[in-house]
Amino acid sequence: MIETQKKDMWKWVIYGSLILYAVFLLYPLLSLLVKSVLPGGSFGFSSFGKFFANKFYYGTVINSMLVTFSVTICTVLLAVPIAYILNTIKIKFSSTIQILILLSSVSAPFIGAYAWILLLGRSGVVTQFFKQTFNISTPDIYGFTGILVVLTLQLCPLVYMYVSGALKTVDSSLIEASESMGCTGIKKMLKIVGPLILPTILAGALLVFMRALADFGTPMLIGEGFRTIPVLIFTEFISEMGEDDSFAAAVSVMVVVFATSVFLVQKLIAKRKAYKMSSLRPMQIKEEKGIKNVLAHLFVYVYILLAILPQLYVIYTSFLKTSGKIFVKGYSLQSYAAAFSKVGDSIINTFILALSALAIIIVLAILIAYVTVRRPSALTNLLDVSTMLPYIVPGSILGIALLTAFNKPPLLLSATAIIMILSFAIRRLPYTIRSSCAILHQVSIASEEAAISLGAGQFKTFMRITLPAMLPGVLSGAVLSWLSILTELSASILLYTIATRTMTIAIYTEVLRGNYGTAAALSSILSFITVITLLIFFRLTGKKELSM
Repeated sequence: MIETQKKDMWKWVIYGSLILYAVFLLYPLLSLLVKSVLPGGSFGFSSFGKFFANKFYYGTVINSMLVTFSVTICTVLLAVPIAYILNTIKIKFSSTIQILILLSSVSAPFIGAYAWILLLGRSGVVTQFFKQTFNISTPDIYGFTGILVVLTLQLCPLVYMYVSGALKTVDSSLIEASESMGCTGIKKMLKIVGPLILPTILAGALLVFMRALADFGTPMLIGEGFRTIPVLIFTEFISEMGEDDSFAAAVSVMVVVFATSVFLVQKLIAKRKAYKMSSLRPMQIKEEKGIKNVLAHLFVYVYILLAILPQLYVIYTSFLKTSGKIFVKGYSLQSYAAAFSKVGDSIINTFILALSALAIIIVLAILIAYVTVRRPSALTNLLDVSTMLPYIVPGSILGIALLTAFNKPPLLLSATAIIMILSFAIRRLPYTIRSSCAILHQVSIASEEAAISLGAGQFKTFMRITLPAMLPGVLSGAVLSWLSILTELSASILLYTIATRTMTIAIYTEVLRGNYGTAAALSSILSFITVITLLIFFRLTGKKELSM
């Protein structure tokens, strides 16, 4: 262990980080709890009673559970085979496919919902084609089915990236041993590889579960009566704002308790099923022949086509001519002109707010990762747990919590850019902290001890030795944080004003207004920013994938 000096700067980092989390996360959540038990200003549980007494409300919970569990199961069943195929079978254009898988995951889910409306909605291109050509009615994209399709395709890459990383740590000698004993094909995947990567699958599934539970835009656009918790919280909070918002707070408290329970169960199972692996001989990608090769290619290609199709079609429609709100024959840039003239400020706002939040995220992630890994104690354990809370709390609930806590002096932050930046930083900080911690665990402490023994101070040692070693993990996490900030909607929709409107909010409102050309142009600009970000990351790191 590194010797502590008289003035230990890291103690102040620990105390400062805990104070920040206490003020800007724990206090808002406690304010939400207090609000839930003070309906009309007097103590009571009538808001909770109202929820359980009305089928309309608790039916929404059943809907959300159906969506989240179904999406989680479908993503695992889809992502695990894809990851296994791409890591064991030689697939043509696999590098391009992996990049496309990543690209398909970094747009807001509601943009995928909007694209599927254009394709399979009642007046969608595919719907009209089958109706007019073959007099066939295509399946309805609205309701539960549409939400399931959109979120599964959108969130599948998250599990894929987790599982793909885990498969690279599996030693091929285990696979060879199982094959020598007659365990091949699907049996080998289920009995050997599956148990080894189960904790990783559970980690990816948890992230999907939380994302699906928190998603607001998709069910709002294509739910059509199939209401989910985020939609209920949003509508109840907006309709009761200024009168009695304790009901929205009560629902939020119940969701946080449920999400926390799921998180703890996942952690318990993952801990019990964890295996230590050393990939001295990593799994090799082999060339298959015959029907197995054909089926593997077909499975991967069909998936990637469905996953990337919404973005491609949105980009295509952004170049179509429009007459009012209707697409007409011909191509033009008028949708882009309308986007810049009507909501161009949202592009500037997105960059200002996202970059401000990212700067906070990077600084805090570096410091918190260092103290939790290098300075283990009861306080740093508490800090580590606190950093995972935003991972559990859905965005709409965090938005309500921030508004509840900071809507009056001395911290009057509502309707300001500061509250938007805070919500971005709090929600997306865990990504960069986790990736920074992961790489710091791999860095030997011996070099730091050597520097200090030679007279270097704590700060100089950290800046010259530790930080450069951490940078790849910090950069990877920062890119993930940046991309998720760009597509944030659930918290922003509650916190924004006209002066702080972001691109995702502008896209969402334009879709609701029926201005599909403008929405498509803004979505395409957002996709372009995403591609540029990833290209810069790949160029700087020499990688072709992001670490989760």
